[in-house]
Amino acid sequence: MVRNDINKHNINSEVADKFCELRDSLRGSGLCGRVLEVYLVRILFCFFADAGGIFEPDLFVNYILQNTDADGKNLALQLNIIFETLNTPDYKRYSTIDSQLNKFPYIANGLFTERFGVTEFCVEVREVLVECCFFDWIKISPSVLGEIFQGMMNGDERRKFGVHYTSDENIMKLISPLFLDGLRSEFYCYKQLRSDVRERLLLEFQDKLSRLKFLDPACGCGNFLVVCYRELRMLEAAVLHEIFAGKSETDISGHIKVNVGQFYGIEASEFPAKIAQIAMLLMDNQMNKLAGKISGQSFKRTILGGFVLISCVNAFEVDWGEIVTKKELNYILGNPPFLGARLMNMQQRTELSREFCNMKKCRELDYVAAWFKKAAVFIRGTDIEVAFVSTNSICQGSQVAVLWRELMEADGVKINFAHRTFKWSGAGEGDAAVYCVIVGFGVVARGEKRLFLYENVRGEAKEMRVKRINAYLTDAEDVFIESRQFPICDVPKINFGNQPIDGGFLLLTPEERERAIRDEPAVEKFIRRYVGGHEFLNNILRYCLWLEGAELEELEVSFFISQRLELVRNFRAGSLRSETRKLAETPSRFAFVSHNGNSYIIIPGVSSEIREYLPIGFMGGDVIASNACLVMLDGTLYYFAVLMSKMHNVWMRYVCGRLEMRYRYSATVVYNNFPFPDKPTDNLVKKIEEVAQEILDIRARFSNKSIAELYSPLMPVVLLEAHCKLDMLIDSIYGQNFNNDADRMSFLFELYQNKRSQNIKD
Repeated sequence: MVRNDINKHNINSEVADKFCELRDSLRGSGLCGRVLEVYLVRILFCFFADAGGIFEPDLFVNYILQNTDADGKNLALQLNIIFETLNTPDYKRYSTIDSQLNKFPYIANGLFTERFGVTEFCVEVREVLVECCFFDWIKISPSVLGEIFQGMMNGDERRKFGVHYTSDENIMKLISPLFLDGLRSEFYCYKQLRSDVRERLLLEFQDKLSRLKFLDPACGCGNFLVVCYRELRMLEAAVLHEIFAGKSETDISGHIKVNVGQFYGIEASEFPAKIAQIAMLLMDNQMNKLAGKISGQSFKRTILGGFVLISCVNAFEVDWGEIVTKKELNYILGNPPFLGARLMNMQQRTELSREFCNMKKCRELDYVAAWFKKAAVFIRGTDIEVAFVSTNSICQGSQVAVLWRELMEADGVKINFAHRTFKWSGAGEGDAAVYCVIVGFGVVARGEKRLFLYENVRGEAKEMRVKRINAYLTDAEDVFIESRQFPICDVPKINFGNQPIDGGFLLLTPEERERAIRDEPAVEKFIRRYVGGHEFLNNILRYCLWLEGAELEELEVSFFISQRLELVRNFRAGSLRSETRKLAETPSRFAFVSHNGNSYIIIPGVSSEIREYLPIGFMGGDVIASNACLVMLDGTLYYFAVLMSKMHNVWMRYVCGRLEMRYRYSATVVYNNFPFPDKPTDNLVKKIEEVAQEILDIRARFSNKSIAELYSPLMPVVLLEAHCKLDMLIDSIYGQNFNNDADRMSFLFELYQNKRSQNIKD
């Protein structure tokens, strides 16, 4: 039989797609629910077993081809016969059993125990099943089972449960600094020895590997456990190679000590829990074959070479210590569900609240925070280390102070390593557009900590060795930036722009404006340009009815305005919110008004993460800012310069919240906490304002381009040079030379602490 030789980069997704096709065809033949899930897991096991040496080569596919009809009608019967045989020990099999069928080995892990009534499949099921058999499954890591599972769930199901497939690449980002790099370094040290103690230390090191215990409390299909086991077995194989190289004893099968029984998982759903068990046992088989290659001997441990404990329970309904004791456990790791604070169902909200003992502010947290809290409580008084992949939301914005103050102050957590934001890199089509961090922590602090930084979220990590990592994943003292209503420094206040709450009836497109003026020229003086962050960045024209200070008589004589105000009144009156219904009494007014008729600095509420600088600008008093931006009324060139500087932009990137990956600027967290420099000399202020004006003049020279285009990664060189000049001037006010953004943040956090302390004293 010739199996498909698929390009390595495409094999996982093609297999996943074909397996989903098999699922659909089985479903079309009447299988559903739990029966369908069990069938799929069993068939998946047979695919791997057929190619991976658990069965004789191609035993499964040849049996299907030779013993089932082309129309597929007896396929279900023959599959059930295979399943029954796999569940029957040799000594219990009938002497009259078909010789080909009798070649299927006994699989005593319970996968084939349950019996199902015989059904009838169609020709499509048989065709897709055979096509699946012809994939080269031996080239596929058992960790791909997680991707296949994700492919079998539709987008709504994945979002509901926060399920996301984790690639091997992302798993290695976590397990390498958590434990693997340390073990490899230790092995390398012993390997270099030439004394009599070398073999003894290598054997002791192997014993150490065999005692390590791992728990994934949200294991899904077991990707983390599978990859951890693979890497531990490969390290053990390297150890044994060093010990037995050159010796007459070449069969090392009896010397393998690392086994699947060192790994524990918790998974609430039965189907992925079964896949996790199978994936671990299949990886065990692959590692046994590898051990055989190293020793030059045939190595065949039975499929029950160890017992994999995947507990099918809700992780928040069980004491993790009942699954594996704290005394035994070394590492907790994984990829808990990603669900935002506003996407949780009632059960998930209850679980989160319970873990935080009903702490009021925990309602601001994402669901993943519950795993961080439960793990932090569990490891108290131990040297267990934890590492989780998470959405980056827990290390920025308002969630930081809520979550990490609790973990660090109540539970004594120290962050030992971290990956700053990177883009999720699952291998399958339809991967979630998720931006992640990895945080490794424990209650015992490592002497040297590792911080992985990304110049861009899709690039390679740059590692820094540091003495400290705070909750914002930077090399600085522990600090928590909390929401505050007034600036920490003596600077102008910023507000939201003007909020209409009007159902859109106070707003106009350019076409509506033109039509209204054509029909009633007198309304032109009541129409103003209306600008939010999106309009400002992309030079989009939009308008609004601005009726502040207008005489009632002027409004009543306009049919256009009267009609619009009636629509606003009806919209507000029909609201479920009492505050909005109250606004129906004044339909001509915006719900919130910050405009004072003067020019102002405009700050987009949301801006792309690809920009080096958050673009801000000036607007005249005739332009009305929307609530999709923030405004500094009567802002000066000096404050414009500081807000445009690298110092402020770095601060914003570290502490702001995010919408997807885009920066979400806020007054209460970003601006009000920013440690402005002490006011410089008049001469330096003048220089700064000159460069700020230069930036505005350069923008004006590129009037054919929008602000978004000017501040793209390909921003004009002359504009970039002006910004660099401004950055140097602002840095000089702070009196520091900074090598990189990490240096800037360390300095700014320290300065923030000083200014906060001063505010408390005052």
